[in-house]
Amino acid sequence: MTENKRLLRVLNGEALWPPPLWLMRQAGRFLPEFRALREKADFMTRCMTPDMAVEITLQPIRRFGMDGAILFSDILVLPWAMGQSLEFVEGKGPILGAIRSEADLNRLEPGMIAEKIEPVMETLRRLRATVDGPDSIGVAAPGSVTLLGFAGAPFTVACYMVEGSGSREFATVRAMAYQSPALFDRLIDLLTETTTELLSAQIKAGAEAVMLFDSWAGLLPPSEFRRHVIAPTRQIVKTLKARHPGVRVIGFPRLGGVMVAEYARETGVDVMALDTGADLAQVAAQVDPGLVLQGNLDPISVLAGGEAMRREALAIREAGRGRPHVFNLGHGVLPNTPPEHVGDLIQTLRGTAG
Repeated sequence: MTENKRLLRVLNGEALWPPPLWLMRQAGRFLPEFRALREKADFMTRCMTPDMAVEITLQPIRRFGMDGAILFSDILVLPWAMGQSLEFVEGKGPILGAIRSEADLNRLEPGMIAEKIEPVMETLRRLRATVDGPDSIGVAAPGSVTLLGFAGAPFTVACYMVEGSGSREFATVRAMAYQSPALFDRLIDLLTETTTELLSAQIKAGAEAVMLFDSWAGLLPPSEFRRHVIAPTRQIVKTLKARHPGVRVIGFPRLGGVMVAEYARETGVDVMALDTGADLAQVAAQVDPGLVLQGNLDPISVLAGGEAMRREALAIREAGRGRPHVFNLGHGVLPNTPPEHVGDLIQTLRGTAG
């Protein structure tokens, strides 16, 4: 089965040409079939209803034939499963009951997680049976799609839990880390433990590799980056590898800049996902040649489409030649991206565009 899964082979360290591909936020608002389902249920209902979550996960695979299918869910399912209030408001994003004190933190109930996330595990079980089934999903050879699970990394999830919403700077969170380090460390420790359990459950349910999204890692100076990004990630990776030998972990310390090479060296991740601002060739020269790199086309170029997108995509593909490389974006597909641009990108990368 693994022989057919080009993405899984590369995640295991094999260099293939052309590289396999999938796109962050490939299941999302840019697809008309996704928007049709959005009219039927709110976001959390879609995440927690296996029939819907399976369908949404597979929509881009059916349309474009990516090599990877990533679970449709959200990084904030974890705090929600511990009892933190969570609402997704159109035009505002997530709104949570902010964690600002010991009392707030004490109200969380990590013992609830397993029961609350069971629908997500059922989604993964169904997805694995589907992508490995005899008919696959109608777009590729049976058993050729790799199933990916994911979670938010502790610092990034803490950003939303403490701030209570999205933010450009997450100033409240960063101030807590300086002013109340014991409280913030306790939250990070809780998230390190529960994130490990969440990812372990996903692997048991069928995920063949998992990704840690640290979307706000780049907000931190080096000392805090080491403490709140590298150290928790290292612990998560160590525990997952002890429990699930051979399962690959993808790390995404977005906007990590000069800290990326240290992150790769110190955390033990198998795959380094690069953001839009990283130069793939330069990073490749700084890290172990066996480290798999993932990325990192600018999502704006896909929104724009055309020759500029094709030229940049091929340059990134070429920069990864000769080493294990998974083609992806440097962040997620933007909601107003024309689907035909995504189709053109994939045809270009696979050498079938004119």
